[in-house]
Amino acid sequence: MAREDYEAVMGLEVHSELSTKTKIFCSCPTKFGAEPNTQTCPICMAMPGTLPVLNEKVVEYAVKAGLATNCKISRDSKNDRKNYFYPDLPKSYQISQYDKPLCEKGYIEIEVNGNKKKIGITRIHIEEDAGKLNHDELGGGSLVDLNRAGVPLIEIVSEPDLRSTEEVEAYLKKLKSILEYIEVSDCKMQEGSFRADVNVSVRKKGDTKLGTRTEMKNMNSFRSITRGIEYEIERQIDVLENGGTVEQETLRWDDVSGRTFSMRDKEDAQDYRYFPEPDLVAIKLSEEYIQNIKNTLPELPESRKKRYLEEYKLSEKDAKIITSSKYLSDLFEGAIKVCKNPKAVNNLIISDISRILHETEIEPIEIPFDSNQLGKLVILLDKGTISSSIGKKVLEELFENPRDPEEIIQEKGWIQISDEGQIRQIVQKILEKNPQSVADYKSGKDRALGFLVGQAMKETKGKANPQLLNKMFLEEMK
Repeated sequence: MAREDYEAVMGLEVHSELSTKTKIFCSCPTKFGAEPNTQTCPICMAMPGTLPVLNEKVVEYAVKAGLATNCKISRDSKNDRKNYFYPDLPKSYQISQYDKPLCEKGYIEIEVNGNKKKIGITRIHIEEDAGKLNHDELGGGSLVDLNRAGVPLIEIVSEPDLRSTEEVEAYLKKLKSILEYIEVSDCKMQEGSFRADVNVSVRKKGDTKLGTRTEMKNMNSFRSITRGIEYEIERQIDVLENGGTVEQETLRWDDVSGRTFSMRDKEDAQDYRYFPEPDLVAIKLSEEYIQNIKNTLPELPESRKKRYLEEYKLSEKDAKIITSSKYLSDLFEGAIKVCKNPKAVNNLIISDISRILHETEIEPIEIPFDSNQLGKLVILLDKGTISSSIGKKVLEELFENPRDPEEIIQEKGWIQISDEGQIRQIVQKILEKNPQSVADYKSGKDRALGFLVGQAMKETKGKANPQLLNKMFLEEMK
């Protein structure tokens, strides 16, 4: 049977660390990157006799995420103990939620190749993160850092509605964008604050019964997730085509070798021996509490995209790119307030800023300059103080060493030459050096003009006013 006779069925369990100042059950800070074991206390280190106290902000943020993803919010919820041993889980159980999660039965809408599709969300629940093992290759052992133990998480479990890597990526990007907009998580994938467990199974097209699924754990880059899924789909089809049976198991994706490796048999709920957390009271939410959170929800990506189409006349494609990230969108709006030129700001973000983000592999949240500096750059371009080619250089400088664009062009000597006498001298010099191009232009080869302007820009290191150059070349070659 050919590979195209199979279809993949996927569901995701996304873990997103919440942007609270303190942990879920104690007052330890949650700042990323601190020295190991400096953000701990007897509670998150599971010392005997300590008791957890639920951080109310965690509940608020989880409800916010539920409302933004069209979930039903539970008025009566509780915490449970999920029992398992792991070296960086000092209690040997995790406080999570089992049969009464805070949020259920939601969805988000994605768009792939122009087709819209709703992806169901089974549940969103709160839980604590585990610590982290730092493997010491020289010493041959592992060291435990408990700074992350007790950092609050929401786990967002999707329905098995995803059928392709394109749909998975669109779903993750949309979900990440929503969480950024409602400001419950910074979603920094490189720091592990937005990561996914990916459940993959395959079945013959037309079958309604789900195949046996495998789970790839803790994947925190879109590239790894896409590669991992593609490999696992092929692997499972090979197993079935060779008469084998896919085993339900937990896998580890190795990005270097491009393969999955078995970690353990997949646990079922009974393996975790869930039972209600006896040290925490039930979570009971009033209608007023939920409504108040609903009233404070900010503008979400779809709404903002629609506004950009109407208010700023952006193209569908550009509006989608800019609103896909709250940080890009905020940069766009802030810069417009400074320069009053949405089209120019849009062009810079879509072309040069997006290119630099791609080349440097950094997230929009890591853009080092602010909207005020971007707006000032557009003003300098609009005034003709600098050329578009110099504008690109200024933007690169803003990424490397952010400061006032005016200061950059003064320091680098990048102010545009707009003096007509000076420009004419440059034009005459270029014409003398390139008689063949002059002859080509006069014989009807319009591209020769572009070459001459390019030579003048090269001569002035990009500082000559291109409009004046064009005008004077035409005058001199009459």
